[in-house]
Amino acid sequence: MNTFKIMGDEELVVLYAKGENTAFDVLLDRYKRCVYSYIYFIVRSKSLTEDIFQETFVKAIMTIKQGRYTENGKFKAWITRIAHNLIIDYFRQERSENTLSNDEMDVDLFNNIKLCDGTIEGRLIRHQVLSDVKKLIRHLPESQREVLEMRYYQELSFKEIAEATGVSINTALGRMRYAILNMRKMIEENKMELSLA
Repeated sequence: MNTFKIMGDEELVVLYAKGENTAFDVLLDRYKRCVYSYIYFIVRSKSLTEDIFQETFVKAIMTIKQGRYTENGKFKAWITRIAHNLIIDYFRQERSENTLSNDEMDVDLFNNIKLCDGTIEGRLIRHQVLSDVKKLIRHLPESQREVLEMRYYQELSFKEIAEATGVSINTALGRMRYAILNMRKMIEENKMELSLA
């Protein structure tokens, strides 16, 4: 195993494809932390992170075993892209089923069933929350504001956003993450209450 640890990613992939399972163990050990962190940073749920993490490496194993791995010198980028695509697939599926949830978050600005409250009080609160959210959005850097508005107000996919803004999907997704993080920071700093409860 120590011999494997000094080998490059591509050598390990070749060995694993030839049946040397220890080679993949080294790859897993080498990248598990960064892949797990990448997934968790986006989904913010331990159980979902673990599911997507496992699915990522299962997909990698299958691709290598089927001889379809072609990313010479780019294993880390390749495995991260698999995770990224699985995350997008998950949220796309959740969105199409109208069950996108972010229950583990303290503040869920974009998916609260109480936004559908039909009472006058509910409508007033909803109007105030949405007004506050729009104010927060105006304070975001332009690139982050643009992606957030395209995603939530125009309902574009990250692929469509990437094409419209001339950046990669990863960059579009990164800008969205930073937009959400910056909004959370503004909410905390201004001690805002964006709750419909």
